[in-house]
Amino acid sequence: MSEKIVLNFGGEVEIEIDGEQWPQLANYLKNLSEGEKLSNYDLACLFQDFDRNKDLPREIFDIVVANYKREIEKGNDEAMLRLGALYYMGRGCEQDYTKAVYYYEMAAEHGNREAYECLGYCYYYGRSMKVDYEKAFYYFALGAFDGSPVSLYKIGDMYKNGYYVKKDLKEAFNLYQRAYRESSNEDNIGPILLRLGNAYLNGEGVEEDPKKALEYLQRAELYLYDMIADGDDMYFKSLKEAVDNQSVARVKLSALLDSLEWKLE
Repeated sequence: MSEKIVLNFGGEVEIEIDGEQWPQLANYLKNLSEGEKLSNYDLACLFQDFDRNKDLPREIFDIVVANYKREIEKGNDEAMLRLGALYYMGRGCEQDYTKAVYYYEMAAEHGNREAYECLGYCYYYGRSMKVDYEKAFYYFALGAFDGSPVSLYKIGDMYKNGYYVKKDLKEAFNLYQRAYRESSNEDNIGPILLRLGNAYLNGEGVEEDPKKALEYLQRAELYLYDMIADGDDMYFKSLKEAVDNQSVARVKLSALLDSLEWKLE
């Protein structure tokens, strides 16, 4: 029988959650220090941060939004960012890029650096607006100045593709390397490893090296699996690319061993 946990949002409402349905959240709550109390806002953040592969039931979504909006009225820029992210991902609601951008811009006006990065994505991919690579570069640059790995590799993508800036594969590779060095968070390292693997595979900005390519692509695959399992469905395409390109790297490696009459079965 699964464990039930009752959460009390400041007396306004009680919610019973199933420990099997919300394993990460339940485990976190069970390991809280004795006597430690969480605010309504803290509880709302936990629902957004844990078990991201699960959709938010409407009742919980409404409570999370209500608590974020109360914090927004106090000028809490993190709450603005979080509410924008809920609408961007469509977790518990219909995906709504217009609302997401509204709250991202609000957070950016309050100096939230992560909001700049989110706006960079919106302009890069045209989320509720036309694609605008100049603005995307501007917002990613703000994140890159702070050493954000994501902003760094997205600027690298812009140099690789010649978006707003002149195409420069060497500069793109340098930015991917810097993103890798700056990345201390395993949550975002998968896409960086994929880019480094592809650069070595195709000799883009660096000398072609199929062995290094295979190494980076294999590591990318492992991290991307974890990202998808944690609810980041947007990385399915990246995972497929990492797996497919390993086969290309193996073919290139086997060609280097023809003199030994070695072949892949």
